[in-house]
Amino acid sequence: MQPQSVNPNTPLISQKRRYLPAFTLLHQHWLLLAILFAAVLVRVIPALYLGDQVEVLPGTADQVSYHALALRLIDGNGFTFGENWWPATKAGEPTAHWSFLYVYYLAAVYELFNSHPVIARVIQAIVVGILQVVLTFAITRRLFGGRAAVFGAALSAFYPYFIYYSATLMTEPFYITVVLGVIYTAIRFTQEKNHIQPDQKRVARNKILYGLGLGLLIGSAVLLRQLFLALVPVVYLWMWLAVQKNRNRVTFPVIGISFAVALMMILPFTKYNYDRFDRFVLLNTNSGYAFYLANHPFYGTNFIPAREMDNYQSLIPEDLLVLDEASLDQSLLKLGIQFVVDDPLRYLQLSISRIPIYFNFWPSADSGILSNVTRVTSFGLLLPFFLLGIASWLRAETGNRFNRVVQSPGVLLLIFGIIYSLIHVFTWSLVRYRLPVDALLIPFAALAVMQVLAFFKLDLHHRNFGWKGS
Repeated sequence: MQPQSVNPNTPLISQKRRYLPAFTLLHQHWLLLAILFAAVLVRVIPALYLGDQVEVLPGTADQVSYHALALRLIDGNGFTFGENWWPATKAGEPTAHWSFLYVYYLAAVYELFNSHPVIARVIQAIVVGILQVVLTFAITRRLFGGRAAVFGAALSAFYPYFIYYSATLMTEPFYITVVLGVIYTAIRFTQEKNHIQPDQKRVARNKILYGLGLGLLIGSAVLLRQLFLALVPVVYLWMWLAVQKNRNRVTFPVIGISFAVALMMILPFTKYNYDRFDRFVLLNTNSGYAFYLANHPFYGTNFIPAREMDNYQSLIPEDLLVLDEASLDQSLLKLGIQFVVDDPLRYLQLSISRIPIYFNFWPSADSGILSNVTRVTSFGLLLPFFLLGIASWLRAETGNRFNRVVQSPGVLLLIFGIIYSLIHVFTWSLVRYRLPVDALLIPFAALAVMQVLAFFKLDLHHRNFGWKGS
């Protein structure tokens, strides 16, 4: 018998049958509060432990750069470094390599609290500890129901990578949070009932509110990491496909408003860059460096992250080192593209070699104990649950028409994760770049946890994993 299709809020395991302990709405809220308390606690402890010391820990080299930039900014030196800096920024010269928004966050905290990194760490740990868990709960509930949402919140709260990076002075914690915010806002907008029974005043108000909210989130994501620009069309296209009725009249104004808001957040930095570099730089000057250093013929067909090389700067042509940062970035991008054109087969083989780096979850003799434990207990531990949850969701969707499958929020999570991963495989791969994808896969892991508990009869009698109406 084919699984029955249901509305987006129906869980994958029936609410009618007691496959799992019946979490009432009140129980869910109390459990969520307890999980939030624990999530904040396990993030604040490492933040306090790291304290005011800012040093290079595994996978956290960027925090030294953000800390240095924030100090220079509050001292009146603008976005510059006091010495020659990674990857090829000259001392005292303007830089746009790093996230403006995150530097402003650190500078604001330092200005208020006398340049104490521990305060920035604790604030960040509290904010992301709450928001990441709440957003994961909300997304999971929209996909698979309230009981799965509790498991999703718990998995997010105790995911070791999220705990580890929450205390570092880097963009990752806020960026992951904002990505979840974009996805949740898009899903919630498409599930608004006014699309079917429109109350004109309410629809008009919601267009503005959703447009403003989505625009602020998209703009923040782009300001934290400009790569997100490549994912914006994916979110917009899915929103348009997911709203069945009144598609153009309802969806396009929200997309238009959000795009305008995001653009207004970006353009001041574009002007700022033009004033400093005397050329157009939309936001950051890091795509050229990354693509050039990631695809240099020096590697052959085996990728090595540049920071792991002692002589990475020797790969940059000496005649280009006299250029300012923006000119150098654009010149390197052209050379990187030429590497691909000259030998596309090598580029493909080199990109394939980046896959194990991006999805690395096994221990390594080259890594310390902290890195190995975090890696194995994060993606390594949850990978079977990610795969089981995705497989179960796909199985449940096989009985639906194609257009209904496309409209499912699960499609947005998977397509977003696939495209996001492909971008990094074909450009620059590090484990921490995968973390937003991990965050989007946790709802599927939550579903799998429920099914495993049901399979072993930890609460009762059935093993039915199909879509069931409530």
